[in-house]
Amino acid sequence: MSVPAEQWSFYGKSELNDEQFNRWRALLEDRTGMQLSFERKSFLETSLNIRMREIGCADYDIYYDKLMSGLSGEVEWATLVDRLTVQETSFFRHPGSYELVVDYCRKLYEDEGRKDIELWSVGCATGEEAYSLAMVLDELVSEQSRKCYYGITATDISLPALAKARDGVYAARRLERLDKHYVDQYFETAEPGRSRVIKRLKERVCFARINVLDLRAAPMQNVDVVFCQNLLIYFQSWRKKDIVTQLADRLVPGGIMVLGVGEVIDWKRPDLERIQFKDTLAYRKRNQL
Repeated sequence: MSVPAEQWSFYGKSELNDEQFNRWRALLEDRTGMQLSFERKSFLETSLNIRMREIGCADYDIYYDKLMSGLSGEVEWATLVDRLTVQETSFFRHPGSYELVVDYCRKLYEDEGRKDIELWSVGCATGEEAYSLAMVLDELVSEQSRKCYYGITATDISLPALAKARDGVYAARRLERLDKHYVDQYFETAEPGRSRVIKRLKERVCFARINVLDLRAAPMQNVDVVFCQNLLIYFQSWRKKDIVTQLADRLVPGGIMVLGVGEVIDWKRPDLERIQFKDTLAYRKRNQL
């Protein structure tokens, strides 16, 4: 059932029945791996209704079928998934994790004589995490007596979020808790009330779309640092373990994987050892014998 936008007011927000909710929940988990509890049914209804109103569709089942219809359905899914995936992030959200990254990378540069370091920000959302990593690595590189390099690959499932990340423009409120010296050094005024990440820093970050359910097809290999925080909380326990296992496979021997504290429980691999560092959950891949 399709209705003109001007007539939408006659169609109030409808509720998903249990069968419909389970159908939509299964679709979301199958395509993104994210688990939607019954307590978040209202969130799903609101998100679906907003998008359905935009395209003039007033029936959940018809909209579901639209998503299943070939290329047009794939395009529509890309738009919808951005509404359904949470992109709550901020600069330096977990300070201890960034301190660990700096400590580890400093040892690579100074103690092991490395000239370049590769990092991967998994579930980067609108880019704050990736740019936070870039800022601390840029400062670390500037301290070195010889030329050193770093590169960051930042991935997410949401195309709109990635577009915002590539743009690198943030409202002033997003920078309020950011240390002033980072703001002064790595941002420039884009327009009143908005700041842009400087070009030099943006050039060190490559943003790409990757679904964590398809990590086996991801091109990243021999990464020094895998940084994955505030993403795993949306998945079931068995899927979390599968994701971190796939991420660990991409580490270079001696590389580290930094996760969100408490996001993974009872997971271990014989080739990884837990890193003891304050307020962090991280693992180091053992060097091959």
